[in-house]
Amino acid sequence: MAEFFAMGGYADFVWPAYGLTAAVLTSLVVASVRRLKTLERDLAAADGDEQNP
Repeated sequence: MAEFFAMGGYADFVWPAYGLTAAVLTSLVVASVRRLKTLERDLAAADGDEQNP
């Protein structure tokens, strides 16, 4: 098991790359969900304004 985590001596490069990739993907998901909620809120507000002239 220790050999797996050592990655053949390249663990100093591999694990930070995995970590950075996970951080970037997580931040993209969070940003996308926040943007979706904002757009849905704006659309609902705009739709509500049109129905009550």
